[in-house]
Amino acid sequence: MKHIADWALNTANQRGAGYADVRIVDDRHRALATKNGKVGHAGSSESLGIGVRVLVDDSWGFASTDDLSRESVERTAAQAVEIARASSTVKEEPVRLAPEPAVKIEWSTPYKIDPFTTSIEQNLDLLISIDRELLAVKGVTLAESNLHLGRYEQWFFSTEGSEIHQTKMITGAGFAAYSFQGTEIQKRSYPNSFGGQYQTKGYELIDELQLVENARRIGEQAVALHSAPQCPQGVMSLVLDSSQLGLQIHESIGHPIELDRVLGMEANFAGTSFLTLDKLRTLRYGSDIVNVVADATEAHGPGLGTFAFDDEGVAAQCTPIITNGLFTGYISSRETAHTIGENRSNGTMRAEGWNRIPLVRMTNISILPGEKPLTFDQLIAGTDDGIFVQTNRSWSIDDKRYNFQFGCEIGWEIKGGKLGRMLKNPSYSGITTEFWNSMDAICSRDQWTLWGTPNCGKGQPMQTMGTGHGASPARFRDVKIGTAYAKSN
Repeated sequence: MKHIADWALNTANQRGAGYADVRIVDDRHRALATKNGKVGHAGSSESLGIGVRVLVDDSWGFASTDDLSRESVERTAAQAVEIARASSTVKEEPVRLAPEPAVKIEWSTPYKIDPFTTSIEQNLDLLISIDRELLAVKGVTLAESNLHLGRYEQWFFSTEGSEIHQTKMITGAGFAAYSFQGTEIQKRSYPNSFGGQYQTKGYELIDELQLVENARRIGEQAVALHSAPQCPQGVMSLVLDSSQLGLQIHESIGHPIELDRVLGMEANFAGTSFLTLDKLRTLRYGSDIVNVVADATEAHGPGLGTFAFDDEGVAAQCTPIITNGLFTGYISSRETAHTIGENRSNGTMRAEGWNRIPLVRMTNISILPGEKPLTFDQLIAGTDDGIFVQTNRSWSIDDKRYNFQFGCEIGWEIKGGKLGRMLKNPSYSGITTEFWNSMDAICSRDQWTLWGTPNCGKGQPMQTMGTGHGASPARFRDVKIGTAYAKSN
C-alpha cells in the first residue's frame, strides 16, 4: 500500500501542499437479522478506497476514490489540492496543526475467534434459536434478533513520515421481544437496546453474551409489562443500570465535550455545546464522585472507541474529562488543540471510511467505577425509596446538550431498600449539570461494563461511528421522574 500512498503524497507535494496524509481503507461487514424465526435481512459488503487530505495556503482539501490505479490516485490528490486552494480564498482563520512525531507501527484488535471464519449458516442458526426461545413465551408477538460482524483495516501515511497499519475487528449482537396487547406495545431488549452489545472483539463475544440463555427471561418481562403499573410521577431517587448510564454519558457528556462542536464547526448540523471555553477547569460538572475519561487505549478495554492511533496519526490517549466533579478536558484534534492552550491533540479524529474526512469523535467516554466496594444489591439497600430503570427506549436532548429527557423499557420500584413491583414506561428528565451533581453513589469495578454504541451520527454528509461507554450502576437524588408519560396517568 505504501507505493499507492506515495503516488498521492508526491503529487500533493509537487502541487504545493504544505502537509498531506493518506488513508487507504479496506472495510468489510456482515449484517444478519431475523424476525419470528425467519430471515429478515442478510447483507455482506466490502469497500476499498483511498482518501487524501491536504493543507494548501493553510486550508484543508479532501478528495477520495475507489480506483487505486496510479492515474486515479494522482488525479485524486491533485483534486484535493485544488479544493484546498479554493477553500483558502474564503478561510476565516489559518489552520494550525499541533506537532506530532512520525511513527511506524502495526496494530490489531486482540481477538480469539476471527468472526469471518464463522459461516452465515452458523450465524443464522444462532439468531433463529434466539427467536424460537422468545416465541416460546406466551404473549410475545414479535421476536427480532440481529448480528453484525466487521473488519476495518486501514493504512495511514503522511508527509511527516508516519506509516500506521491498523486492523479492527467488531462483533455485535442482540435481540428484542415485543408484546402487543390492545393499543399497547411493550418491548424488552437484550443485552441493550438499538442492536445489543458491540465491542472490538472476535466472535467469542457471542458466547459471552449468553443470548439464547437469556431469551425467555426477556420475553417474559415484555409480556409482564402490560400488567405492570405506570411509573409514578414525582421527584425521587433514581438508580440507572450501566447501559442507560452509558447512554446518559454519550448524550450529556460525550457530545458537549467535542471541541469542534464547542467552536461552532458542527453548529449547522448537530448543534453547539453549553461547555464554552470559559468553563474549562472552572465548571462544577458533577459531584465529587463523578470521574469521567476519554480513553482510546487498549488498556481501557475492547470499546468501539479503542485504537492505537487516530486518523491524524496521533496515539491513543486517556484524557481526564471530569475529575472529582470538575470539568477538566475536551476531545480535540491537531487543528483545535491550540484553542484550549494545548500543544498536542488528544487523538480523537476518526472518519467513517475512506471517502469521508476525519472529524473529532468520541472514543471511549467512560465514568470510572467507585473506589470503595459497592455491589448493586448494596446500592439498592442504601436507597430508601426511588426507581430503578433499565435499557433505553427513547431520548431527547437540546442542541447544546443541556436539557434532556430519557425513557426506558422497564423499571422497578424501590421501597425500604428493596426492589419491589415492576413499572412500565419509566422516564426521567433534568438539566445536565444538575443531574450529574446529584449523583451520590456508583458501584465498583466488578459491576462495570464497557458498552458499545455503533450508531453515533455526526457531520455533513453524516458519518456513523462507533463509540464506547463504560459505566457501573449509579444513584442520583431528587430527579424528576415520570413526566414523559404524565398524560397516561
